[in-house]
Amino acid sequence: MHTKTRRHDIDWIRVIVFDILIFYHVGMLFVEWGFHLKNNVIVDWIQWPMIFVNQWRLPILFVVSGIGTSYALSKKSGGAFAFERFKRLFIPLVMGILLIVPPQVYLERIYNGAAYTSFFDFYPSIFNTGPYPDGNFSWHHLWFLPYLFLMSLVALPLFLWLRNEDNSVVLFLKRSFKKRAGLIYLFAIPLILVDLFLEGDYPVTHALVGDWYALAWFFTLFIYGFLLVSVKEVFWQTVEKLRYVSLVIGMVALPCLVWLWYNLDPSFWIPIARQINCWAWILTIFGFASKYLNKPSELLTYRNRAVYPFYILHQTVMMLLAFYLVDLNIHYGIKMFVLVLGTFGLTWVLYEFIIKRVKLLHLLFGLK
Repeated sequence: MHTKTRRHDIDWIRVIVFDILIFYHVGMLFVEWGFHLKNNVIVDWIQWPMIFVNQWRLPILFVVSGIGTSYALSKKSGGAFAFERFKRLFIPLVMGILLIVPPQVYLERIYNGAAYTSFFDFYPSIFNTGPYPDGNFSWHHLWFLPYLFLMSLVALPLFLWLRNEDNSVVLFLKRSFKKRAGLIYLFAIPLILVDLFLEGDYPVTHALVGDWYALAWFFTLFIYGFLLVSVKEVFWQTVEKLRYVSLVIGMVALPCLVWLWYNLDPSFWIPIARQINCWAWILTIFGFASKYLNKPSELLTYRNRAVYPFYILHQTVMMLLAFYLVDLNIHYGIKMFVLVLGTFGLTWVLYEFIIKRVKLLHLLFGLK
């Protein structure tokens, strides 16, 4: 059975990746990729840092979620864990669908010329027009919650078996990593196979139903998180030892992937380069975080508690600001500054002065 030794580096990774999500969503307003609102001027260079983080920001969240599941399940029965997942994932999802996401859909419809007289005129349409994008019922950015909830329940029997310290798989991984740390790179192979056989036929939709590539890919990463943290210190020693090797692999794989996109798309080599790049950057981040960020701090404690409400609220706050900014004839840099500062600031105000102080909202926003 796992002991509950808190890994502060994992908390920092979770917080930083969700911070990146806010910057990323602001960036989506300024690039040509599909999004709910668009700035009146497209800014091409912004896509390059977004392409970089896009290769690992979602995958690492599922690995981190698998690690978190390992700690959450360490001293719970399967039933208690499932009930906790229901409270922490399903209840905030339902609340978000009913209260947080509808203003985003409303703003998009009004921006595109819909004739709703008010938000209250629009609201009933989320129940009678069907799913987004044709209808108005959606979970938008909260898609992560139903995926994680489903994966947690499906993987529960496997995790209950894996959590024992004398499990043969865990013992095998411990011995293997101690002998040859580089074997951890072989974990990219199942990711490559998933990509090769599913990505072309099932592009990512975040709709859950029929989203087979995303489900298989993220589920594999989720299991990786639980499995790798089960070998305890051997895993952290491995990623620390290999952090510079992983960094070099990532720095080589990324430009190779971009070159393949621009010159050989479609190509058999793209899934290989994509998943090697993804796994290398995940291991790089874990390695450097383990080396330098595994330290407690008051700031981390505060931000780690606030990160879930921030995730739930941020896109609605950003869309509200963007609705009034995207068509203004001012420099895009000013717009981005206002959007980033305003999204962080207003979300913090809602968290600090409302959500934290109203006990019922703790349940609705997944706070322990």
